[in-house]
Amino acid sequence: MRRAVLTLSLLFLTSLCLAQDVQYVSDKQYVPLRSGPGSSYRIVHRGIPSGTQLTVARASEDGVWSEITTARGTSGWIRSQYLMSETPAALKLAAAESKARAATERQAALEAEVKALKAERGTLSDQISSSSSELDSVTEELTQLKQVSGKAVQLDTDNRRLVEESENLRSEVETLEAENQRLQDKLQSEDFINGALAVLLGVIIALVAPRLAPKKRRSSGWA
Repeated sequence: MRRAVLTLSLLFLTSLCLAQDVQYVSDKQYVPLRSGPGSSYRIVHRGIPSGTQLTVARASEDGVWSEITTARGTSGWIRSQYLMSETPAALKLAAAESKARAATERQAALEAEVKALKAERGTLSDQISSSSSELDSVTEELTQLKQVSGKAVQLDTDNRRLVEESENLRSEVETLEAENQRLQDKLQSEDFINGALAVLLGVIIALVAPRLAPKKRRSSGWA
């Protein structure tokens, strides 16, 4: 009785360990799946290919058979000897080949990307050179514009100064013309006065001179 209880306990513990255990079909191709734990049960799937991932639910009492479920939901019993915990070599090889292909494609994509980046770098270098030349040209033109602008400002300042000086000179000319006119008027007045004085003096001389001349004595009859 004690041995039977121990055996049941071991089977129970074994079933718990195998519950929901993910395993794979071994390298033997097309393992049949049966409806029960024995060769007498009907076949529910004629052959599960090697490398198929299975979920193990439990094992039979003798441990020869295991109840599994495929990823597509097919359930049944398969011999435990065809199960393995590690991924089969064929599946590993396929996965490795897939990774190699992905790596090759990735490498090709990276090489194409590197080539495109190099081409873009060359284009950017040309654009930088062109932009540098254009920048130098614009800088030189800006310097010339600044010089021209500075000259224009100086010319405007000089022009304003000359206009102001011209106005001042015009005012001085008008003042001098007015003073000249006044002097001319004064000279004309003085000339008129001088002429009048000369005429008056001539008249005076003409009147006074005869009187100032000595009178001749008249000859007497006694002589």
